[in-house]
Amino acid sequence: MPEKEQYIDNFAEVIHKKSDCRSNQLFKGVIDNKAVSVFTGKVYVAKNAQKTDSAQSNQNLLLTDSAKAYSRPQLEIYADDVACSHGSTTGQIDKEALFYLKTRGIPEQRAKTMLTKAFLRDVTDKINVENYRDYVNFLISRRLKGQSAESLCMVKVCPSCS
Repeated sequence: MPEKEQYIDNFAEVIHKKSDCRSNQLFKGVIDNKAVSVFTGKVYVAKNAQKTDSAQSNQNLLLTDSAKAYSRPQLEIYADDVACSHGSTTGQIDKEALFYLKTRGIPEQRAKTMLTKAFLRDVTDKINVENYRDYVNFLISRRLKGQSAESLCMVKVCPSCS
């Protein structure tokens, strides 16, 4: 969730060397102000890695017209019998969904926060450790309320901040 003029560069590489491998990657970004997010992901499937099943997705939500997201998903496949996919989407908050919430009496900023949390939910719901999932959702909520990323560690809710 970069903000201001922050630059975030994410790189992920998955190497499948044996048969019957599985991987599923979902990277999501919420980019604000004049921030830039870059995602480069590579899935490599070796010749002997038959029956590999791999999916890679990068989805970005731009909160301003100045925010930028660059996505470079890559597949390098040397096996014949595989099911591999990759994809990328970048967009802004759905204006129809925002309108719908506003017509139900929800203020615009609250509606944008709700839609942004919904966008991130399929990632946060996969966090199996409940305390960590709650902590990540707490950080997301604080960030969406305008608290800068630099000051979030001052909240002192995790062991590394105490």
